[in-house]
Amino acid sequence: MNISNNKILITGGASGIGLGLAERFIAENNTVVICGRREQTLREVSDRFPSVITFKCDLAQEKERIRLFTWISENHSDLNVLVNNAGIQQHMSFTDEDFFQRAKDEIAVNIEAPLHLASLFLTLPALRTILNVTSGLAYVPMAKTAVYCATKAFFHSFTLSLRHLVRSRGVEVIELIPPALNTDLGGRGLHNYAPPVSDFIESVFGQLAKGKTEIAFGFSEAMTMASPDDLQKAFQRMNPDA
Repeated sequence: MNISNNKILITGGASGIGLGLAERFIAENNTVVICGRREQTLREVSDRFPSVITFKCDLAQEKERIRLFTWISENHSDLNVLVNNAGIQQHMSFTDEDFFQRAKDEIAVNIEAPLHLASLFLTLPALRTILNVTSGLAYVPMAKTAVYCATKAFFHSFTLSLRHLVRSRGVEVIELIPPALNTDLGGRGLHNYAPPVSDFIESVFGQLAKGKTEIAFGFSEAMTMASPDDLQKAFQRMNPDA
């Protein structure tokens, strides 16, 4: 994809990787639209970046995804890049009383939302690129976030098929495969040990400039190239009680 002169929607664009992408895309002379659930957080982003366009919605809800698409199609029909970034990660046990409900919440945001949005936005004549944010955990799961890892494995597989299915329509599908980064994903402070988002974003844009469609970094890059034996060893390191 061209990294400049686009109109881009980034879901979950008010924090973490989404915000890092938004900041860099703005710097590269793109028009950026972000959406998120928290109005205050969206306002804080627009205060920092006056050019950003914000839209409050809850992507876990089908009607909210339709409302987002309708607003885009009516007000920003020239949007040509969709970034499916929004996601939630929960540390939970199968014995938790609310396990199934929380699992459904993860599935709604991490699977249903990006699939639905892809199907909606592919009807936009201007759309040329879809960026799907998966995870290194799609390759080797961390058991205490079992549902999250499974949703990312699903999304990785879906992205491979989507790339094949829409190629003839002139739509490029790019997969961003981050490792753990220093964000609040899963809870504040859980990833303080991890590399900063800025390092990942710098790598992403370097790889985009080279035309890559599968973009990994650090741990996730190692996992994309790992042998079955390497993956098993990584699983054992990440899950020492397994």
